[in-house]
Amino acid sequence: MLRKEVAGVRKAAAQKRTALALATLLKDNRQDSAIACGGAAAMVGLLAPGWTDAVHEQAAAALGNLCFSNVQNRDSIGECGGIAALVGLLGPGSSAAVHTEAAWTLCNLCVDNAQNRDSARACGGVAALVALLAPGEPAGAPEMAAAALGNLCFRNAQNRDSVRECGGVAALVGLLAPGASAALHEQAAWALQKVCLHNAQNAVCMRWCGGIAPLVRLLAPGSSAVVHEPAAAALWTVSFDSNENIRECGGVAALVRLLAPGGSAALREEAAGALQSL
Repeated sequence: MLRKEVAGVRKAAAQKRTALALATLLKDNRQDSAIACGGAAAMVGLLAPGWTDAVHEQAAAALGNLCFSNVQNRDSIGECGGIAALVGLLGPGSSAAVHTEAAWTLCNLCVDNAQNRDSARACGGVAALVALLAPGEPAGAPEMAAAALGNLCFRNAQNRDSVRECGGVAALVGLLAPGASAALHEQAAWALQKVCLHNAQNAVCMRWCGGIAPLVRLLAPGSSAVVHEPAAAALWTVSFDSNENIRECGGVAALVRLLAPGGSAALREEAAGALQSL
């Protein structure tokens, strides 16, 4: 029995070394060589059931690095079945670290890639990501899940509808609660902006879920500067359907404060756009 346990430990260690070696190969200027040698397919293979959480974590992280700012690599990973494999890691059987890396990689894979966004939805990725927004999830996973949902919804009407149907609008509003980190508030606000863009049903749903007041609260004096632009952008997006609610929550004064000198041009544009709609 002891011999079997030792063999199991050695196998797990060997698996982790394999993943680390491939991850190293896929970094920096060796990415193209790794792709040419089948590195993407090999790494996607390490996402399959049967490997340890440590291997899954390293493999997902390596794929995330591989497709970061690289359109061709996003295509290659999608063609290798990487989308379905990553979605498979978002379930309750994986660790929080695996959830975080898998969500981050899905986020990267969906940048400027309509096919990957459709594939993620077809594989059940929207529901799986929404599940990571639930209260009690360890820090890291909800931020990455929100970011991934935002990218899935970019120029994709079906994914926006799917997020609402899976309860994602209410879940994202829940992430805006006081006490959460600025990073979580930032990603949740950006996701809400993308989910509600050109989708009146989602905008109304966000208002019904009580999303206006927490977005205005993120603009209050003393709040983190990183949340101002996404919160203003989200308010601008829903202002056509929620102008009275925004005014009632003190949104006009909060948005006017953002026009003061010192803010970025993008921030002032978001605030001015929201005010014009009001």
